Amino acid sequence: MRNASPLRQTLLFAVAIPFAGCLASAPFADAPSEGRVANAAVERNVRAELAADARLLTIGDAEIELRIPSEPTELSPDEITRWVSDCARAVAQYYGHFPVRRAIIELARTESRRVDGGRTVGFGDAVLIRVELGARADASDLARDWVMTHEMVHTALPDLPARHLWFEEGLATYVEPIARAQAGLESPEDVWKQLVEGLPRGLPEKGDRGLDHTPTWGRIYWGGALFCLLADVEIRERTSNRAGLQDALRAIAVDGRSTLRQSPIDRVLAQGDDAVGVPVLSELYARHAARAESVDLADLWTRLGVTIRRGRISFDDSAPLAHIRRAITRAER
Repeated sequence: MRNASPLRQTLLFAVAIPFAGCLASAPFADAPSEGRVANAAVERNVRAELAADARLLTIGDAEIELRIPSEPTELSPDEITRWVSDCARAVAQYYGHFPVRRAIIELARTESRRVDGGRTVGFGDAVLIRVELGARADASDLARDWVMTHEMVHTALPDLPARHLWFEEGLATYVEPIARAQAGLESPEDVWKQLVEGLPRGLPEKGDRGLDHTPTWGRIYWGGALFCLLADVEIRERTSNRAGLQDALRAIAVDGRSTLRQSPIDRVLAQGDDAVGVPVLSELYARHAARAESVDLADLWTRLGVTIRRGRISFDDSAPLAHIRRAITRAER
């Protein structure tokens, strides 16, 4: 069972490839963030650092070049390859295909016993994902890991202006456990435990000015995830459970180049709304972007039939929205 502690976030770490061009923009400015679109110098350096021990994974019509550290680790190259492949297949299943046609995944060795953090940037016609892998991590650590899947989810969304970082990170926080559950890598109980424990951290506090203007850790990661859950439930309610947020996100990522371009958020949300036939994403954004909007989580859990007692999740299948709860984590056939 994964730890859903307050430290559950993607950490930006110092890496050999110079990301200065990616991090130049001021946080939450009006200009595009450039947080996931690299410059030409980065692209040249990436292409020059082709690792001799790289492995090529094929996920549908996507190719993933996996660069494994040459220094020794507790994990074998085969175990590492299976971990990355499982994460990629989970993301591909959720979106209907892996979100980009070409990706480079580079693992940076650390001295810890876990997967420590990640960073995703687009360059040219490909995406680079760098993830820190502890030298003392074992197979059980990989089975509990969320970082790799979180970073892969980032590849499905265009690079947004910096003030919308909450949507980029919140979406990855929300989709990651659901994609893993749909792929059989964790249980629905694990998914809802994370949401029940984590989402209260995303509620607005005193002085909150809405998601676009409150760049706190809780609002960026868990406030964004709460927005996604609200959207998922409302889309399903208004379409009689025929569509959900997953369908909207598939439409946004349909061309396999989403993260390689920049886009205004209203265009992204409208694209998702068009796919599901109801303007839920745009309407929710209008309510939550520029002002604090209260959410009754206790009532939402009751309607979904989710209860937590002594750290354990139980489900009430007679709850009015139990069918929606089940549909969210059920793999599409």
